[in-house]
Amino acid sequence: MALLTTSQTALPRARAAVHGLFFVSGAAIGTWTSRIPAIKTDLGLSDGRFSMALLGIAAGAITGMAIVGRLIDRYGSFRLMVPTGIAMGIVLQLPAYAAGLPALALSLFLFGVVHGSLDVAMNANAVVVERRYGRPIMSAFHAVFSVGGFAGASAGGLLAQAGAGPRATFAGVGAVLLLLSLISARWATRDRPPPAEASHPAGDGLRRRRFAPGVLFLGLLAFCCLVGEGASADWSSVYLRETLGSSPGLAAAAYAAFSIMMTAGRFAGDRLAARLGPVRLVRCCGGLAGAGLGVSLLAGHPLAGVAGFGLFGAGLSCIIPQVFSAAGHRDPAQAGRSLAVAAGVGYTGFLAGPVLIGGLAELVTLSRALLAPAVLALFVALAAPALRPPSRTAGEPVPAATGGEPG
Repeated sequence: MALLTTSQTALPRARAAVHGLFFVSGAAIGTWTSRIPAIKTDLGLSDGRFSMALLGIAAGAITGMAIVGRLIDRYGSFRLMVPTGIAMGIVLQLPAYAAGLPALALSLFLFGVVHGSLDVAMNANAVVVERRYGRPIMSAFHAVFSVGGFAGASAGGLLAQAGAGPRATFAGVGAVLLLLSLISARWATRDRPPPAEASHPAGDGLRRRRFAPGVLFLGLLAFCCLVGEGASADWSSVYLRETLGSSPGLAAAAYAAFSIMMTAGRFAGDRLAARLGPVRLVRCCGGLAGAGLGVSLLAGHPLAGVAGFGLFGAGLSCIIPQVFSAAGHRDPAQAGRSLAVAAGVGYTGFLAGPVLIGGLAELVTLSRALLAPAVLALFVALAAPALRPPSRTAGEPVPAATGGEPG
């Protein structure tokens, strides 16, 4: 059997490196959430005061996303992805050493800055690797993020059950994340951003644009999807338990079904994108998410609710990876800024979703309020043609990894 050449092994290793950092990102969030009760109790914070500290993560993530995009376009995603991946294992330790609310809020702000920066940088590097593969591979990266979140939450839960405190938990998991980041640094693609002149030889005003055309609308599609993700995380169990009167175990199964189906859908997403193309895939997924959740809410039965949130997760699973891929491929010279916009606008949807649903539930009912994410998913299905690459002049390169038919 012939030995693999360096070029034959470099691309799979580059892909594995991005997988590693997506796992790091998910595991850091999962580990943190698993120890929230212990940190809240140790500091003696009320629900209201602790929620103020949690705003630090949101503010930090949005700040990091806003800053890192332009740096990626200037220096390349590798130079931002690797340091933030390494820093992720370090800043995870900070909340466990906070002595009060201000220190906790500051530590969570720093955690959010690093996590938001890593999110944009690793997606930008994933776009580079996807372009070199010449076929869709973005969805699997996001599936690994979900696996990392589950692994981090499970590790945190097991260590808590064994009597370990937050400091020991974060130290142990942080060491693993640091090791994974260092391995990823060794294998990752060392990309260099293309000069503006190469991407726009005619001098069409690239320097005057903050990001590529159509990216803001892609961010809106991400916002619509992440409203549904946030609402499912916070309200699915409440809906089944309080509105439908299900048992606590069955109520918890609603979000479990959502999470499992989302992860499974993302592992299948790349094959579906290659076969259907991104436009047709997003159109089908948005329709599945909207119809699945909508019909289950109208049925008003606990089992239908579990099935509905499962279908909602399956439908949403492939949309964000395709949106981020489209944003990153739209203009290689502005991939960082484009991804920062799409991710930043989308992330506000994840934060706002639970609040919007709660406000609507006060005005109508929770079951009617949850129809809003279903309607937004149907809007995404109708807006799927926005994922088509913009028209290009003769001789201009077409982004790779679009897959399938034009939709």
